[in-house]
Amino acid sequence: MNFQNPILRGFNVDPSLCKVGDEFFIATSTFEWYPGVQIHSSRDLENWKLVCRPLSRADQLDLRGNPDSCGVWAPALSYADGLFWLVYTNVKRFDGNYKDTPNYLTTAPSIDGPWSPGIYLNNSGFDPSLFHDDDGRKYLLNMVWDHRATLPGRRPPADLFGGILLQEYNHSQQRLVGRSQNIFHRSEIGLAEAPHVFKREGYYYLITAEGGTGYEHAVTHARSTEITGPYDIHPQNPVLSTSGSTHGIQRVGHGQLVDLGDGTALHSFLCSRPVETGVAGGSGETRRSPMGREAGIVRMRFRDDGWIEPIKAEDLPLQDRDVPIKPEKHVYDFATGEGLPADFQWLRSPEPERLFSFTENPGRLTLFGRESIGSWFEQALVARRRTEFCCDFETSMEFEPEDFQQMAGLVVYYSRQMFHYLCVSQDDDGVKRLMIQSTLKGWPDCPLTFPVGEGEEVPRGEVLHLGVNIQDDNLQFRARWGDSEWMPFGPVLGSFEISDEGGRGEHGNFTGTFIGMAAQDLTGQARQSTFTSAQYTAG
Repeated sequence: MNFQNPILRGFNVDPSLCKVGDEFFIATSTFEWYPGVQIHSSRDLENWKLVCRPLSRADQLDLRGNPDSCGVWAPALSYADGLFWLVYTNVKRFDGNYKDTPNYLTTAPSIDGPWSPGIYLNNSGFDPSLFHDDDGRKYLLNMVWDHRATLPGRRPPADLFGGILLQEYNHSQQRLVGRSQNIFHRSEIGLAEAPHVFKREGYYYLITAEGGTGYEHAVTHARSTEITGPYDIHPQNPVLSTSGSTHGIQRVGHGQLVDLGDGTALHSFLCSRPVETGVAGGSGETRRSPMGREAGIVRMRFRDDGWIEPIKAEDLPLQDRDVPIKPEKHVYDFATGEGLPADFQWLRSPEPERLFSFTENPGRLTLFGRESIGSWFEQALVARRRTEFCCDFETSMEFEPEDFQQMAGLVVYYSRQMFHYLCVSQDDDGVKRLMIQSTLKGWPDCPLTFPVGEGEEVPRGEVLHLGVNIQDDNLQFRARWGDSEWMPFGPVLGSFEISDEGGRGEHGNFTGTFIGMAAQDLTGQARQSTFTSAQYTAG
C-alpha cells in the first residue's frame, strides 16, 4: 500500500472511506455540482477510479436555487446487508443563523446502482452518517445546528455547533424511530461535526471533525462502551491535524476510519495544498487553495489501550510540490457518442437536457444558452476540476450571437463571485466580439469587470479555438481562428484568488476551481453554441 497525498487531487472533499472485500471506496462531497457525490474505488490505494455519481435524478437531488457552496455536504458511504448505503445532506441556506439541511438516504445492491430514490431522514443539522451495529440495529448520526448562538452569553461560531445527535433508523419503515439523543458536545477544540462511529473490542469509537474547515481543522476521537455515551475524548487528541505546522498539505481534518483487522487502520481526511501569495493592496502574505480541499489517507495503528496512535503532521505521506509531476493529457472528443465525459459536471439542475445535448447537433456538444453565469437556478456550464497548479485547457467552438445578451466560451470558474470568462458576444453595432469577463474584487458585490473592454472583432462563420494556460498564479487566455496561430488574448490574470480563501474568505467557500465551457442567453431564446472537442493537460 504505497500512496502519496492527496490521493484524489482537485476538489474531492469530506472523504468517506468504506471497504468491501478487497476494494476500497471513497465518497466525496459535490456541493452545487451535479450529479451529486463522487465515488472512487481502488484496490491498491494508489490508483483510484471514478466509478459513479449516484445522485443523478430529481427524486434523489435537486439543487436549483441552492447558494454557492451549499448542496451536497459530507456524504457517508457504508456497506451492510448486501447493500451500499449512502446518506447525504442537501444544504439550502448558507448565510445567517439558520441552516436548512434536509438529510436523505439512498441504497443500491451494487456501487454501479441502481440507486434508490432519496429517503428523507431529518433536517436538524448536516454531515449525516449511518452506523450498522452488530446486533442488526442502525443509527443515524449528524451534527445539530443551533441557531440560538447569538443569544446574550453565548459564543458564535462555536455555539452554532450544538453537538452530535444519534437516532435509530428502521429501514423496513424507511424512517427514524424513537427519540434523538445528543451524545457528544465537543472537545476543547470545538465546532464538532462530521460524526462517524466504528466498533472495536467492546468500544464504540466516535470520530468527529473539529476546528472548522480552515487551518485549525482537526480529527477528534472519543469512545464509550455504550453507543449513547458518555464518550471519553482521546487522551492525546487530536489524532490528525496540521494546525500550526509547515507541512505541504494543510487543513487536515474530517475523516473516517477503516479497521484493517491487523492492528492497523486506514484513516481518510480532507486537506488542501495552499500557496503563499501577496495580498492585493495590502502587505504581508496570505494562503490560497485554488484546487479547493482534496482527499487524503494515512495508515495508523491501534495501541494496546485500544486508542489509535495519533499521527504527527510531518509524518503524513505527501506528494511534495517540489517534485515535478508527470504531465497528464486528457483529450475529450465530443463526437464519440458517449455523452458528457466522466470528468465533467454541471451546476444544480436535475434536467441536463435543458442545458446541453449531444443529439441536437450530432458529433458536437451543444450548450443551450440559459441564465446568467453564476445563476443559482439554470446555468449552461459544463466543466472539470483543476487538479494542479500548472495546467492548460482548450476547446473548439462555433457560436453566432445575435444580441449582446448572448454569450458563449471558455470559463475558469469557482462561484458567481470568482471566475474569469473568455467569451464571444455581439456589440450594439452587430459586430461579433471576443472579450473577457471577470469578477474577483469588491466582496460582497463583486462587480463584473472587462479586462479588454469590448474586446476584439472576430469573424463570423469560423471555428473559434479558445484556450487558457495557468502557471501557478498566472492565467493567460489565448485564441485562434482560421489558419492563424495561437495568440495570447488579454492581460495575464490571477488564478490564486479563484480559491477557497478568495471572495468571502477561508470559511466561506467549499468547492474548488473548475475549467470548461459555458453559454448564456439572457433574452430567453436559448441560443445554441457547439463544441467539437476539449483538452486538459495537468503538470
